[in-house]
Amino acid sequence: QAAAGGGRAALRACGVHNVCRLLSRRAHGFYARDAGVAHRKNLGLLRKIMCQESTKFKNVWTTHSASPIAYERGRIYMDNYQCCITSIAQQPRLIYQKSKCAKSEKIEDALLLECPLGEMLPSPSDYKASLIVLTVQNWLLRLSADSGEVLEKVYLAGSCCKFFRYLSWDTPQEVMIVKSAQNKLPAAARQAGIQQTVLFYLAVFQVLPLSFIGMLEINKKIFGNSVTDVAVSNGILIVMYSMGLVRLYNFKAILEQFMEQSYELGQEFNWNGQAGIVGKYPFGLPCNIKITDTPPLLFEASSLENAFQIGGYPWHYIITPNKKKHKGVFHICSLKDNALAKNGIQDMKCCSLEPDWIYFHPDMSGRIIHVGPNLIKVLKLKEVKNHADQMEIAEDFTIVANRENCVNNSVTVTASGRVVKKRFTLLDDDPEQETFKIVDYEDELDLLSTVAVTQIGSDGRAHLDFHCNEHGILLKSIPLKESWDVTYSHEVYFDKDLVLHIEQKPNRRFSCYVYQMVCDTARDDD
Repeated sequence: QAAAGGGRAALRACGVHNVCRLLSRRAHGFYARDAGVAHRKNLGLLRKIMCQESTKFKNVWTTHSASPIAYERGRIYMDNYQCCITSIAQQPRLIYQKSKCAKSEKIEDALLLECPLGEMLPSPSDYKASLIVLTVQNWLLRLSADSGEVLEKVYLAGSCCKFFRYLSWDTPQEVMIVKSAQNKLPAAARQAGIQQTVLFYLAVFQVLPLSFIGMLEINKKIFGNSVTDVAVSNGILIVMYSMGLVRLYNFKAILEQFMEQSYELGQEFNWNGQAGIVGKYPFGLPCNIKITDTPPLLFEASSLENAFQIGGYPWHYIITPNKKKHKGVFHICSLKDNALAKNGIQDMKCCSLEPDWIYFHPDMSGRIIHVGPNLIKVLKLKEVKNHADQMEIAEDFTIVANRENCVNNSVTVTASGRVVKKRFTLLDDDPEQETFKIVDYEDELDLLSTVAVTQIGSDGRAHLDFHCNEHGILLKSIPLKESWDVTYSHEVYFDKDLVLHIEQKPNRRFSCYVYQMVCDTARDDD
């Protein structure tokens, strides 16, 4: 009653008599006593400062490495996560450097773990960021993000599985999945006629505090012989097949229905006649979820290369018809009845080496981003006029590459009047034309970022552009100083006032370039 009375008082005080308007005004920071107002104002100021013409991004640090370089929330990891460098300082500086690890301790995958808000946790170390890593010897370790110290360790592989390789989130920062590599029998065993029915193992953990939920196997006898991969996301078990089929199952229902017995880390147990401790070497984790029958199917679709996405409002999914000739053609359909949306076939008709790509916008607006070599289309779902039960795809805005100086005439006339016909035409992603390579979204500043590249000869030039996420207007362009080779692998991170470019060259050579926001002055023209 007190809360309701306070809400009514707030409504009366600001002259707002509509709950929806009140919530909208609160989201925009109209009420100074709301918890997030100061943070939103600060981010708004940062966005304005960053997009000013006088603000520059300066290359403050560059490094090279013979091992992969990773970036997570202001931290740069090198030497297989043995070296950690902060990128938040005025110049990147070392946080910790551990001694070189043996090959048996090599880290296969890692996830950053951040403290949930408003929860009581058992250990003081749980309130600080940590890194969950998976080693080649099947150890799951939780490391302090500030010192690299091992806070917790769990041995995963018992007698059932020896090759855990992948970490992913089911529910971000809440439920984690550890997946094995696909089980394959040695050639000699296959020749002897031995059958391998278990394809993958999945271990499920609740995080902070780290607790074991269960382990299950993906078996041919239950899911079929042609399973090629499996994933878990947002409570859905996704099973992919060699013929392009994708099937979805309720993962939570599977855990509840087929769990034989629950176990806790550190608990003594007896499994198949062996006594051990859960999560300790050499017993590892018991496979306590046994799927004995095919779970109820939620949804299935057939798509080229198993490409399948769900999003939008109301729920829609994106697939490519399961034939090679349809590569680059995307169908947007209703999840409710599989009906194709009006204008739901998206085809840029690109003639390029690299295909265009499409995905639901990560800003939770329900929009769709479709990226081609020289065009980015932001699409939205809306009701068809006079047909409330039907949806159509409409263009929200487009971003076009700068190709004003590009001339690609198939017929030219020389000074003497001779007509010359070209025997070929340029591809849409020809390196000598400005081409979009990366599109990302910075959620805290609500900016859409794009990387466009032009390469002439061996010299490639790239620039990072910031666009208004609502209307697509260009707000800022940042030239990257280093040469960009389109044949190399690249990652670009835009994190508030930081830009970080990681490049992988042939022969496992890695480079990292860090840019930070600086105010331009007469003394510093960089």
